[in-house]
Amino acid sequence: MFNFLQQALPVADWVEGFTDWLTGTFAGLFSALQHAGQFLMDGMTNLLTMIPPLLLILVLTIAAFFISNKKWGLTSFTLIGLLFIYNQGLWIDLMSTVTLVLLSSVLSIVIGVPLGILMAKNETAKKIITPILDFMQTMPGFVYLIPAVAFFGIGMVPGVFASVIFALPPTVRFTNLGIRQIPKELVEASDSFGGTGKQKLFKLELPLAKSTILAGINQTTMLALSMVVIASMIGAPGLGRGVLSALQRAQVGNGFVNGLALVILAIIIDRFTQNINKPKQQAAEKMPKTKKRKIGIAAGVVAAIVLLASFGFGGSSNENKGTINLTYVEWDTEVASTHVVGEVLKEMGYNVKMTPLDNAIMWESVAKGESDAMVAAWLPNTHKSQFAQYKDQVDDLGVNLKGAKVGIVVPDYMDVNSIEDLSDQANKTITGIEPGAGVVNAAENTLKAYPNLADWKVATSSSGAMTVALGQAIKKKQPIVITGWSPHWMFAKYGLKYLEDPKGAMGTEEAIHTMTRKGLKEDHPEAYKVLDNFHWTQKDMESVMLAINEGKDPSQAAKDWIKDHQKEVDGWQK
Repeated sequence: MFNFLQQALPVADWVEGFTDWLTGTFAGLFSALQHAGQFLMDGMTNLLTMIPPLLLILVLTIAAFFISNKKWGLTSFTLIGLLFIYNQGLWIDLMSTVTLVLLSSVLSIVIGVPLGILMAKNETAKKIITPILDFMQTMPGFVYLIPAVAFFGIGMVPGVFASVIFALPPTVRFTNLGIRQIPKELVEASDSFGGTGKQKLFKLELPLAKSTILAGINQTTMLALSMVVIASMIGAPGLGRGVLSALQRAQVGNGFVNGLALVILAIIIDRFTQNINKPKQQAAEKMPKTKKRKIGIAAGVVAAIVLLASFGFGGSSNENKGTINLTYVEWDTEVASTHVVGEVLKEMGYNVKMTPLDNAIMWESVAKGESDAMVAAWLPNTHKSQFAQYKDQVDDLGVNLKGAKVGIVVPDYMDVNSIEDLSDQANKTITGIEPGAGVVNAAENTLKAYPNLADWKVATSSSGAMTVALGQAIKKKQPIVITGWSPHWMFAKYGLKYLEDPKGAMGTEEAIHTMTRKGLKEDHPEAYKVLDNFHWTQKDMESVMLAINEGKDPSQAAKDWIKDHQKEVDGWQK
């Protein structure tokens, strides 16, 4: 018994095996759902973006006026809030977010209400479903991203999948609660008058439980919206992507603006759903049948337009050479190189989509053909494990930048020159970037390799948070030890130095490679040629990185560099 308790059950292996079995057995189903879902979502987003923003703002403002019983509070907030989002250039991101939240909420309602009814009608079902809902509500939202990517790849579809799982429980619970709270006398009266089960449900229980059910739907919508930032980690577009990008690059201003836009959207959705749930005035209840019929017809027409637009515009593309999907990790080096390549391909007539992803998901997306290429593979050390896993599923086009380096970095005012010189500086902490990054893994191995670092630790954060901590420490002349790599703008901005690494624990000199999916050469030979020929120097990369760090939009920084280096860019296309 003691040995059994000491030996860990291979739960992780069981879950991994079950997930692999699901993805292998139902690959066709998941692929069909992914394509159909993406088609529908593209159509909805295209429809929303086709409507002139000011016209849509006006319509929503009028709707807010009437839905709030002609009060000016919600009306003015809707008008000012949406105008602010439009003014900040976030309208398209807002429409992508609305699409994600709307579909997640609708699916949660379609699934949740019947489940809630089943729980209210069947005690056995309640006993089975309740612990499942507990599991869904208490499991961290990040965990849902893992199966979402395995089943549906990257983009909005896995984002909706994860959001539905996270947001579904309130609708189920509130539906069950609302029906169970109906007075037994009314239910018995219905039974005594010979009401059927269907009549009792639709004419008694659901109408009386409506307020409770709508309260659950309100909470489901809010939870779906809260998943926006998390879903952006697997490529879901929208306002969440701006928040995540600002977090990883420590851009306080951009993070605040994108976050404020999410707050505005959340308040508008919350107030709209709350006002729908308010008891209607008696005059409204006596609305003539003809007027009700007209409203129903109008709602049907709007729904038909949305559906037709989804089919008419879903997946449509402009007349161009095709679409190239580039993925990258939100490191300053990769933001710079990906946007430069992206802008070159745009000038050639391609529709280029650039999607920031977590490091491991970036590799997986290229290997599975969900994205076309990346110019962000650090070899042979940083991405060693990913390359070993996916090298047979991608095309390695070779080096696009030589002389890259990773190591332990300190400000030049610190009186240490080697890792062996470290003792108790910086609270015995190495400030790192994202957990799982190659440079972080190397730093953790370094702690094991050097006896003087036995009681040190690596504090993971993000690349942006690390550079903020570095800047604050340098401003106060305080000691700080970080995981560093070059090229990076921080070496141009601050006085920094690499610590000598006699044991080579941080690895040797690295190079950044370009990776593409299998078959890209046949599908888009011109784009493939550019990716194959793309190369530049550390000085080139650092100039773009520094421009971005100083506040320039990445796309504009890339365009400016291309304009100043047209001869080199022309060589990539030959």
